[in-house]
Amino acid sequence: MSDAQRPLSPHLDIYKWQVTMASSILHRATGVGLGGGMLVLAWWLIAAASGADYYEMVSGLLTSIIGRIVLLAFTWALFFHLCNGIRHLFWDIGMGYDVVTATRSAWAVIGASVVLTLVAWVAAYAS
Repeated sequence: MSDAQRPLSPHLDIYKWQVTMASSILHRATGVGLGGGMLVLAWWLIAAASGADYYEMVSGLLTSIIGRIVLLAFTWALFFHLCNGIRHLFWDIGMGYDVVTATRSAWAVIGASVVLTLVAWVAAYAS
């Protein structure tokens, strides 16, 4: 095979998709999503300080079906980022680098984030 036919570097079609890759990508994406969610939170707080009419408008948007989906996604992103951050803290002290442990901890982070999101939403609606 000549040098002209070979790729310069491996690309996504070379690698087999793994949960550890997904958790790395999701950690970055949830970090960005949390930044956007903080803007929504600030908007809601500004609306609360601006008066009843503006607060009712913003509250109406956030309690609509689309608003609830956004809040649900924000809640999941918060818990995923938290759990994966704890996973990274273990990596910082040198634990969990082997392939089996990294894969299991990635699945544990995904599962824990879903469970914590459900618990938070059930608790919010139960009160």
